Amino acid sequence: MQLRDLLAHPALGLRLLHAGSGPDAIDRPVRWVYTTDLIDPARYLSGGELVISGLVWRRKPADSERFVAAVAGAGAVALAAGEAVFHGIPDDLVDACRRHDLPLLAVPEEVSFAAVTELVVGALTAARGDRLALTLGRQRRLLSAVAGGLGLDELTAEVSAATGVAIRVLSATGRAVVAGPVPLTGDDLDAAVTTFLTADRLPAVVPGPGRSVFPVGPASEERITSWFVAADGDCTTWDAEVGDTVGELVAITALDRARRGEGLRLAREIAEDAIGLVAAGSAHRPEVAVRLRQAGLDPDGPLVVAVAGFTTPERVQTARSVLVDAATHAGPPAVGVHDGLAVALLPAGSPDSPTDAVLAAALRRLAPGLGSDRLTVGLSRPAPVDALSGALQEARHARELGARRPGPVHVVTGAEVTSHVALLAAVPDEVRRAFAVRVLEPVLDYDARTGAGLRETLEAFLECSGSWSRAAQRLHLHVNTVRYRIGRVEELTGRNLAELADRVDVYLALRSL
Repeated sequence: MQLRDLLAHPALGLRLLHAGSGPDAIDRPVRWVYTTDLIDPARYLSGGELVISGLVWRRKPADSERFVAAVAGAGAVALAAGEAVFHGIPDDLVDACRRHDLPLLAVPEEVSFAAVTELVVGALTAARGDRLALTLGRQRRLLSAVAGGLGLDELTAEVSAATGVAIRVLSATGRAVVAGPVPLTGDDLDAAVTTFLTADRLPAVVPGPGRSVFPVGPASEERITSWFVAADGDCTTWDAEVGDTVGELVAITALDRARRGEGLRLAREIAEDAIGLVAAGSAHRPEVAVRLRQAGLDPDGPLVVAVAGFTTPERVQTARSVLVDAATHAGPPAVGVHDGLAVALLPAGSPDSPTDAVLAAALRRLAPGLGSDRLTVGLSRPAPVDALSGALQEARHARELGARRPGPVHVVTGAEVTSHVALLAAVPDEVRRAFAVRVLEPVLDYDARTGAGLRETLEAFLECSGSWSRAAQRLHLHVNTVRYRIGRVEELTGRNLAELADRVDVYLALRSL
């Protein structure tokens, strides 16, 4: 209902004493009606009300300024003042309404406030009933379209056409679930993601471009793992019809996302089977290729391994969800959890769009939403299937390198790992295993029979750069015990650990196990 409708009602006989500034002042919609004789009713107003008052609060002219300032400051649409107390409307009240640009209506002495209230409430109730019927009808049409097989992208296009608002569905890493008429890119995409991740309340308006973001899914979900709807325009200025329609699309998008999530459960089991085989050094086995095909990957092409984790180990499932979303930018991934970290196998990408660059750009968009936590990700270089175990080691070492760097998000590639890890990662797993067995098999067998701890002592000795005393201190053993055990290793392997070449062979064999 609008102020114009009240003034036009013949039974009320309301008179307009001040229309407010602008040609549309009396076309303002009335959201509700509130009757009061308090001199400061602001705490009871939430905006959009027609305030009715008998003016019994007025003791002196200055009271009008105080009352009108409170009503106008609370966002009321207009003031309807009764003439009964003063047999008219005091000039100081009219002047105060002009100063605060608050429309003022005079209610004749013979007209009860109840009549005005009844008219407004009746009109608003009827309008709300019509709106509810319209909303239910629209919801039925949208849900019927979904049930009939209409995809989320087609449904979003229909809602965009109906409302005149360009709508997109995005993930927290900026992935376009529904790209919309023109995909968001560059600064516009980053601004939308940052607003979604950092806004105190949602929906929120993106500063600058005039775009609104709406959360998809429950409020309890972490935003860095969620989707959101980005709609062009400032949602606070939309009419109710547009706002309701976009809100219904957001709800249907949440249902669609939940449905997709159910479908990903089986994919996760397949991925974790493949990752478990790779981690066990069995990437050469035929079932790995089968699992990769089932996950949507091409086992005949080069693959990249990504390893991700937060500073807080308990957030491993969050890391997995984040990695699923980010890896999907590069193609269909196989993502699971192994040994307390999220692990992904994904296609290597093209020279123009390498996987490491795509993944790094996606993950870095999450930085504003991480708070005090840190996300570190290691990426291997592209590798064939039979070298994936080495690639997994390379990705782990790359992540460990990133964990030592400051900042909320660090993505380190295998190319940055310049030690023996890179060398071993480039060697097929079967070759690495054969080399390790050839060098160390006598030591491993001896330990298995006697429990002598030769491997443990050998690792400590090499990590301490061949220092007997430091190795003994690390192992809490006597120096002579360390000397004896290393002597046994030399006898069993036929290697002289005082010689650099033999020491390097043994060290690389240990790292290849």
